[in-house]
Amino acid sequence: MSDRGLTHLDPLGRARMVDVTPKDVTHRRAIARGRVHMTPETVSLVAQGAISKGDVLAVARVAGIQAAKRTSDLIPLCHPLMIGGVSVNFRIDDDYIEIEAQVETVDRTGVEMEALTACSVAALTIYDMCKSSDRSMVIGEIALWEKTGGRSGVYQRDPDASLGDDVLDGSFTGTAENGQNPSV
Repeated sequence: MSDRGLTHLDPLGRARMVDVTPKDVTHRRAIARGRVHMTPETVSLVAQGAISKGDVLAVARVAGIQAAKRTSDLIPLCHPLMIGGVSVNFRIDDDYIEIEAQVETVDRTGVEMEALTACSVAALTIYDMCKSSDRSMVIGEIALWEKTGGRSGVYQRDPDASLGDDVLDGSFTGTAENGQNPSV
């Protein structure tokens, strides 16, 4: 809780959308990451483009982008924003696919929820497209890794911060869109 109290409650304790009108418009960016753990066989099928439903990562990328744009429709107190850009990229490892979603805007409030939503929906899409091959998949470690802009400034997640037994190492380099492994 901040020194301003609970910002999403009115004086009577009812939920409300915070008024961001007085805030300055600034460039804002957020990066979220997560993983979908699966069997090595399923990872191999994804990497080869051999999943029966089609190109898993292409569909997951579009789903993540769409989700970022629709975040305020899903999260009740989230402001609708004019999203300037969304990128969703993947890194394939032996037994998981790592997702990185980056969202940017020039607005009065941040895009952390949009990045987290993009990452989550991309992960769910991977699960949906691969479930006929591996129903034991686990979606996890979805977290905000970085945010810039606004009054609170820059936030960067400590790469050594625990997200459970498997810690993301902060070395994500999945920016290529050329279909090459390990970054896709």
